[in-house]
Amino acid sequence: MGLPIPNSKLGMWLFLGTEIMFFTAFIGTYIVLYFGSVDATGRSAWPTDTSITHINILAGAINTFVLIFSSYMVVVAHEAMGQRDFKKAYKSLVITFACSCLFLGIKGIEYYGKWSHDILPGRIAETDEEALHKIVRELDGGMNAWVNDLIPGDAPIHIKQGVTSQVETAATELATVNTQLESADRGAREALETRQAQLEALVDNADDVRAWQELNREFNSLRDKVSQNSITLDQAKDVLHHLEGDARFAPAVSAVHHPQPILYGNIFASTYFLMTGFHAIHVIVGMILFALVLKEGDRLNEKWHDWVENSGLYWHFVDLVWIFLFPMIYIIPGI
Repeated sequence: MGLPIPNSKLGMWLFLGTEIMFFTAFIGTYIVLYFGSVDATGRSAWPTDTSITHINILAGAINTFVLIFSSYMVVVAHEAMGQRDFKKAYKSLVITFACSCLFLGIKGIEYYGKWSHDILPGRIAETDEEALHKIVRELDGGMNAWVNDLIPGDAPIHIKQGVTSQVETAATELATVNTQLESADRGAREALETRQAQLEALVDNADDVRAWQELNREFNSLRDKVSQNSITLDQAKDVLHHLEGDARFAPAVSAVHHPQPILYGNIFASTYFLMTGFHAIHVIVGMILFALVLKEGDRLNEKWHDWVENSGLYWHFVDLVWIFLFPMIYIIPGI
């Protein structure tokens, strides 16, 4: 004698059992890393300052209430399906789907906050030394991108940097190149046209090129001090503030983050994105399950009863997982 439940429901419960083990592994790993992250004195060093980690507790709390409300609406939809009130069930599922969209929207805002501050796995400076080198690396990248915009073509960066030194004589040389082009043969024309484009860029962007030259001098000085260990992180930040105060340098300096060293920051970011990311994937799967019902529109009938019930079970699981993740990631580390 089999169990008095549909095979689909039994299958869903078995599936949810595997999902419980899946997230239990994540949560267990997080707990081990949380308590195992200590400083030299043996004290807990897990990142807890939300002004540094950019953990948005309010956003997490709102998302918690959004999911709880959406789970309630799933229950309403399931009950309405049993009562054959398909219009009510449809409206309830629409609200549930809207809540899931809202959840992902808020989560997207949270992710953007991490991305904009470069709180990403493998990119976080965990010591002052790493933070200094990150400033140099990002400023170098910003300057290279700027010089690529100022001087067209596919020439290597060091070639373009060398070209910038000719800004004072660019107009004179450009006139010479233009004259040579008038009588140049096909073999010489390509090289002359490339040089013409470079010189025209120097003439058109003379002020920006001079600004780049000035910033390059500042950068070389900063890089030398970092390599010689003759500058502190606070002093380097003062240099950044000075550079940011000059609007001419914005194209390059805007690429630099003000790195705040976060001990165990990369482990923190990895666990945060791993757990919340996989949870978000499960939210998307739930949205797909509800969307398949909602596409029926006025055709929704009793044939979809088991589907709505099983989708509801899955959605309650998604909600339950978040109820564990929210306090564990957002609240407990700050206590």
